[in-house]
Amino acid sequence: MPEGPEVQVVIRTLQEKLQDALITDVEVFYPKLEEDGHLTDLIGQRIRKFSRLGKYMIFETDDYDWIAHMRMEGKFYVFFSAPEDRRHIHAIFHLDDGRYLCYHDTRKFGRMSVYPKTEDLHSLPMLKNVGYDYTDPHVTGDYLYQEIHHSRRCLKMALLDQRIIAGIGNIYANEICFACGLDPRSRCTRLSKKDCALIVDVTRRILNEADALGGTTVHSFASGFGVTGRFQQHLQVHMQDGKPCPRCGHTIEKIMVQNRGTYLCRNCQKRK
Repeated sequence: MPEGPEVQVVIRTLQEKLQDALITDVEVFYPKLEEDGHLTDLIGQRIRKFSRLGKYMIFETDDYDWIAHMRMEGKFYVFFSAPEDRRHIHAIFHLDDGRYLCYHDTRKFGRMSVYPKTEDLHSLPMLKNVGYDYTDPHVTGDYLYQEIHHSRRCLKMALLDQRIIAGIGNIYANEICFACGLDPRSRCTRLSKKDCALIVDVTRRILNEADALGGTTVHSFASGFGVTGRFQQHLQVHMQDGKPCPRCGHTIEKIMVQNRGTYLCRNCQKRK
């Protein structure tokens, strides 16, 4: 599943290709794609602004906020002629210059919503359970400490909770824990304010670096525009099981933490 940096890569690429594009027609082939509202409301709208909240893409048109979540394998493609092979294409947005914006999703998990434009995105049903983005200045060490220090959950599951910090997924949670020297199984109740400040700083550093390198292209995620992420070349522990730790040389292990594949160095990462 694409995480914050990968979604940012896609939204930035779409902005380069579609800024102020006019949608002249919409075809929806998989009705469950529409979670709230109707995509046909976008007919006659120009796409004015492109942004992201966590793993959600936000397209602001003249009158609507169009929200999209690609989930596991969703991709956007821009074609100069109508695609003949429409397998796994669940929506086509016709543009005024003759191009076609197509949403492709082999597993059909992606969802989209259309709402009347609002200044408060968190008030929208699709985003009501999404917290502050990892780039948001509200996310500080004190904020994270207040959110998690009463919880008996482990650190990794707190990092994956999109209600606390939005945009972190499994790959980056593994990398964040390693960079902080913390075992992902550490209890939130045992983390100090200093730990939380470090976690926030490291989170921003790692995810911003991943964004600058085009994200991480592993498993099922790849940009629909041929943009190959280079951050996978910088992964320290994720999918590195059996290899020596880049910090101490101890063997990196793979364990399961609440059914999530988790990579760590037991020698470097302290369990609290």
